[in-house]
Amino acid sequence: MTTLNILKYPDSRLRTVAQPVDVVNDEIRQLIDDMLETMYEAPGIGLAATQVNVHQRVVVIDLSSEKNSPLVLINPEITHKDGLEITEEGCLSVPGIYEKVERAEHIVMSALNRDGETFELEADELLAVCIQHEIDHLDGKVFVDYLSSLKQKRITKKLEKEQKFEADHLRL
Repeated sequence: MTTLNILKYPDSRLRTVAQPVDVVNDEIRQLIDDMLETMYEAPGIGLAATQVNVHQRVVVIDLSSEKNSPLVLINPEITHKDGLEITEEGCLSVPGIYEKVERAEHIVMSALNRDGETFELEADELLAVCIQHEIDHLDGKVFVDYLSSLKQKRITKKLEKEQKFEADHLRL
């Protein structure tokens, strides 16, 4: 397995809309394994392929504290949502930033698993939030898109400054 590089906001590649996976094969399963390793290493609870600059509709999630219950979503699609919930979200692509975001409280979704089999899942609470957050990545959206333009500008400035600082110190 390989740890992949996670794109950082405001990288324009995070805006790329991911394409559906045509065939779940060994290449996709390797991507899933690499994404899981990357997510656990980060550490995080969810990761979309878009975040590692692979523009296919693949998501991995693991909410377990032991990091041993991975959920794989290939071509995920929300088929129903209801209720509203406001929760604080963070993102591996937007490090150190946590903001309140409004999302559906309950969702029903369908996807393929790592074997290419279709399944349906009903989710609420943190799992529902995480699924919606990761599907947004596949659609070229980042959670800061839900914030005011003023907050977006402040976050962009802060992260660009941090990235420049890191790049300058790597050159030394």
